Amino acid sequence: MDVFVARQPIYTKNKEVIAYELLYRRNMENQFFEIDGDVATTDVIINSYINIGLDRLSNGKPCFINFTENLLNLKLPYYFNSNEIVIEILETVDLNPDLLITLKELKSKGYKIALDDFVLDRTNPYVFTFLELADIVKIDFRTTPSVMRRLIEALSRKYKYKLLAEKIETIDEFETALKNGYDYYQGYFFSKPVILSTRDVPEYVRSYFAIINQLIKDEPDIGTISRLIEQDLSLSYKLLKLINSPALRSVTKINSIRQAIVRLGFKELIKWLYILSLRGNQTEKSEWLTELFYISLIRARMCELVAIRMNKKAESSAYFLTGMFSLVDALLGMEMDAVLELMPLQEDICEALKGSTNNLKAALDLTLSIERGSWEDVETGCHHLQLDEEVGLGCYNEAFNWARELMNDEH
Repeated sequence: MDVFVARQPIYTKNKEVIAYELLYRRNMENQFFEIDGDVATTDVIINSYINIGLDRLSNGKPCFINFTENLLNLKLPYYFNSNEIVIEILETVDLNPDLLITLKELKSKGYKIALDDFVLDRTNPYVFTFLELADIVKIDFRTTPSVMRRLIEALSRKYKYKLLAEKIETIDEFETALKNGYDYYQGYFFSKPVILSTRDVPEYVRSYFAIINQLIKDEPDIGTISRLIEQDLSLSYKLLKLINSPALRSVTKINSIRQAIVRLGFKELIKWLYILSLRGNQTEKSEWLTELFYISLIRARMCELVAIRMNKKAESSAYFLTGMFSLVDALLGMEMDAVLELMPLQEDICEALKGSTNNLKAALDLTLSIERGSWEDVETGCHHLQLDEEVGLGCYNEAFNWARELMNDEH
């Protein structure tokens, strides 16, 4: 059975990854929406996590999983250890006495309860009892009126639940949530450049000496060297910035790391690698950075695989770079336009990273849709790229596994 899982990080106010929300999907007869919620949860979530393993999927952090009322009453959460999941109650679930009994039993076994997209319904006589049970209440900052938000925030002091602000997309929303005492944060804002202040891409994947070992061989393998550099976002950025210096700048723009190596030359490259290795990693490692590197690698490989499936193997390096640098603005704390001025990337890569429509951007958009679990957009994106949806999802699974193995090798 083909299984697909997407995930979205949940952060603390200090930008630490505290958990993941898992988004799940079963592709039946090329249709994304005509499937019963119980069947989707049972077949996709349980089977995939038994096969993949939650620990491998989430790096040992708890996972928020949506459960229907029927599956809760069937005790499906007991398939998981209580420290592996947070039971997320959808806003569409009716808060009733039977469900209350089920959740009390789960709480007694150590499971945590989150109320998703919660809005206080005063007409429901059980709503405050459910708040007493809740460990976390998630509030949608895009749709919940400010008056309702303030009420739920005030009630948190009485009922002692944690507040999670979801769909945070702007600095104003983040600062409002922070000021109002939210504990956890989720949303696309956390990929925006305002979060980080550093002006250098932090060094994370420590590949310098592996590359140096290749370079000192009698016949260095440029393919291997290119691949090692491609897998290191920090080094890729520094290499492109270096060849954009006045001494090396050329009219011809770059569409691959291999091309950048040829322009710089092995001798110059090994000199700079020694300098970088002597400087060492001065940036404090954090789960925030780890996650951004991880996502960058997934996007890079995914875009590359899309190019290959579209019979554009000759252009696949440009697709790879588009995915790899899609979060560089967040890492640098700069606007994307300003970052791209520092790197001599070819025009179509720059245009894609700035948001203009082209095939590179279409591949990146498909990747983002899968990340977010936006299944209608996934279907549209695959159609635009003339890819079968099974192929598109298969590319993402392959990219996810490739990035996970690469990151694990660095620990």
